Amino acid sequence: VGLSVALVLLLGLAGWFVWDRTRTFPTPTFTSIGYAPEEGDVVFQSLPAGKMTTLIEGVTDSPLSHCGIVALDRGRWVVIEAVGPVSETPLEAWIDRGRGRRVWAYRLAQSRRDVIPSFVAAARDHLGLPYDRRYRQDDEHIYCSELVHKSYLAAAGVPLCEPVALRDLDWRPHTARIRELEGGDPPLDRLLVTPRDLARAAALQPVYGPDPGRE
Repeated sequence: VGLSVALVLLLGLAGWFVWDRTRTFPTPTFTSIGYAPEEGDVVFQSLPAGKMTTLIEGVTDSPLSHCGIVALDRGRWVVIEAVGPVSETPLEAWIDRGRGRRVWAYRLAQSRRDVIPSFVAAARDHLGLPYDRRYRQDDEHIYCSELVHKSYLAAAGVPLCEPVALRDLDWRPHTARIRELEGGDPPLDRLLVTPRDLARAAALQPVYGPDPGRE
């Protein structure tokens, strides 16, 4: 009898183990780098070295070359981002893609957190929109910091930061690359929302990563 009971328990345990492995568990609160995400966080990273990365980091004199919005999707953390067509990337994959896996995370101040559901929903309204390599302010294409900017503006009615003109950035060392993208002279009056300026927004508070302005 004792052997039969033990066998039943063993088979039951094995069956539970097989079933349990098929379950979907929420992503752990802490990521592999020790960052505890919350919906609505704006996360920044340094992209792998390349022409566009050199341009973005060079004209802004900042290591921040990409950003996105943290959200939950069926129990897993994702980043809504414009890096090709606007899409949702698992947070851990997003971290792994960055240069040196460095991440900077900023969180809306407590007085602004009521807009988070609308902020995330507005970002998702842009899913599938193609990437804008010319960094224009139009509705046909979009780039990473423009996605954050427009989504927050739609949710809160006010901008996180003010756009800056290309002429006010360090564009001269990158004239050849800008001319290549534009097919002509640098558009010095073009207004841009940069990852650097988003990270400086008064409504955002740093929650993870060193101060990129002091590196």
